[in-house]
Formats: sequence, C-alpha cells, structure tokens
Amino acid sequence: MAGAFSVALGYGVVAPAIPQFALEFGVSSFAASAIVSAFALMRLVAAPLAGLGIARFGERRTYTTGILVVALSTGAAALAGDYLQLLVLRGLGGLGSALFSISATALLVKLSPPEARGRVASLNSAGFLLGGLLGPVFGGIVASFGLRAPFVFYFATLIVAATVVFLALRRSPHVGAPKSDEATGEPEPSMRLGQALRVPQYRSLLVSVFAFGWASFGVRVSVIPIFVAVMFQGDATQAAWVLAAYAAGNALLIFPSGRWNDTVGRKPLLVTGMAILVVSYAVFPASPGVWTALAVMFVAGAGSALANPGQQAVLADVLAQRRGGNVVAAYSMTSDLGGVLGPLIAGALVDAAGFGWAFAVTAAILAAGLIAWLLVPDSRRLKG
Repeated sequence: MAGAFSVALGYGVVAPAIPQFALEFGVSSFAASAIVSAFALMRLVAAPLAGLGIARFGERRTYTTGILVVALSTGAAALAGDYLQLLVLRGLGGLGSALFSISATALLVKLSPPEARGRVASLNSAGFLLGGLLGPVFGGIVASFGLRAPFVFYFATLIVAATVVFLALRRSPHVGAPKSDEATGEPEPSMRLGQALRVPQYRSLLVSVFAFGWASFGVRVSVIPIFVAVMFQGDATQAAWVLAAYAAGNALLIFPSGRWNDTVGRKPLLVTGMAILVVSYAVFPASPGVWTALAVMFVAGAGSALANPGQQAVLADVLAQRRGGNVVAAYSMTSDLGGVLGPLIAGALVDAAGFGWAFAVTAAILAAGLIAWLLVPDSRRLKG
C-alpha cells in the first residue's frame, strides 16, 4: 500500500501534464492522446514477461525492477526534446509498469482470505486513491514550474516506492518463485488460463476491465485534459483539479465499497458502479463550465469506487488462492488493451467529429461491461 501510494502520488502529478506537454510539440489531439496509449501498449506487450519474471525471480524483484524502469524513463522524459522521444520514453515506462503492477496484483490475489477479498481490494485501491487524490493537487502546484517539472516529481516518488517495497518485502516468504508443498512434495495449486476462461464470471470480468481500462485509464487521463484545454481554455492546473474531483469521489466510497463487496456481494456493486460510469461519461461533454465538469467527474469517481474493488475481488474468487500468473496477466492485458484503444479512438473521434462522439462511444463500451455483469451470478458462489 505504501508503494501504491507513492506511485499514485507521482502519477497524479504527471497525468494532467502528459497530453498537454505533447501538445507543446505542435501535434494533433490524436497524437497527444497516443502518448497515453504508448504507455498502455507496452504494458500490454510486456504482461507475459511479467508472468515469467514472477515465476523465475519472485514478486519482490519483479516489482522493484519494474518500478526502476518507470523511474528512469520518466526522469528522461523530463528532458525530451521532441515528440518522438517523449513517445518512446513513455512506452518504456509502460514496460516497467507491467512488471510491478502484475506482480503486486498476483501477490494480493493469492493472499486475500475468502471472507475479506473485497476489503483487501479496497485497501489496495486506497493506496492508489490517496495518492491519486493528493497527486493532482500537488500537480497544480508543480505544473506552475513548467510542464517538465511533473516528470521530475514522478521520478522522485517512484524511487521512494522502489525503496519501500524492496526493504519491506526482503524477508517475506510469499514473494519468491513457486515452491512445492513441503508435506506432500506436490507443486502449489495453480489455475491455467484455459480453465479460467471456462468460468462465466471471468469472461464477464474481462469485458468489464476492458471497458474500465478504456474509460478510466485511457479517456479520463488523455481526452479530459484536452477537453479542459480546448473547451474551457484551461491550463494543466485546471485539468489537474478536474482529475482530482474524480479521485475525491473515488476516495469517498472506496472503503464502504470493499465492505459491501464482502457482505452484499460483488454483482450489486459492479452493476451499480458501471451504471454510474455510463451516465457520467455520457453527460460529461455537455458540461458548460469547469465547475460542472468537476461535479460530473466526482460522481464518476464514486461509480469507479463501487466497481473497481469488485473486479479484483472477482479475480480472487476465480483463482481461489491458487497461483495463476497467466490468469492475472490476461486480466491486466485486457485492461491495458482498453487503455491503448481508448485514447487512440477517442482522440481520433475528437479530431473528426468532436468531443460528444468520443464520450458517447466510451459510455457505450461501459454499458457493455454493465450488461456483462447482469448476465452472470455473483462470483461469491464459486467454489475453489
């Protein structure tokens, strides 16, 4: 959680500046959005490598290696002299991001007790959310020193995260390569991807995380800052406040959401959260001013808090405390595919037809995720 907070704090500072920094090189909205997609694309490509790294070296080494790759590429991005350099460096950051995020998710899912999977997921999210809430606030201050300053700040927070995780997990018995059971000599129980794909809830999960990746990890951090700049003539500071409103709505419900996931069930929270996200993204381009945009993003953040812990809890339900590196990697890759396609397609729609179409398509994809959860039983009924 401490590592998650450090990463999210730095990312919250740099996220609003990324597309606007790209615009400084005289590129189109599509090209500016592609900076976000390059990061997600490399996460997508590197996901299988993360699974191999965990199996061979364990979670701790995979995590810290990934964090350091992101740190070095981010620090170099602050010195980028043209658009191509920025694009390549953000892509390298995505490779490192896959290593650390998949190793962290695999460890949390493996260790989550059945009766508290929702609360574990919300605690995991809370580290990111606290950083995500404070990040844009600091981002507005840091961005006042120029659009390169946020990259330097993010570099520093990543170094802190790598140090914290390396030291905190150096004696943990749970972060090494797979071992045989000491009593039976049998290998640790695991689940293959083919087995997971036969579970209806896992298939619905993939649809849901694709939509979530498209909207939350893609369009939100790429198109919304451009919307603020174009429609409201706002700067990176105003864009940071809009993203901070999303984080605030998320923080408001993240802990209750974890508790409700363990008591009421995954499905009610997922359905409600996805429905709120559908409406929020559909109405956002009609915002007449910054204050309305802030309010809509606050509501969207609350919807995200209801849905996101449930997604990780469903993954834990499916794995049932078994190892499943490929299962976790596919989960991550599907989310990242949404994060790749979302900014690219939404950015192209902005250039061709305006913001209304970009957000309408995003709302439709979120609606597909909502329908996917309506069609399956609650995953708490699954038996390991």
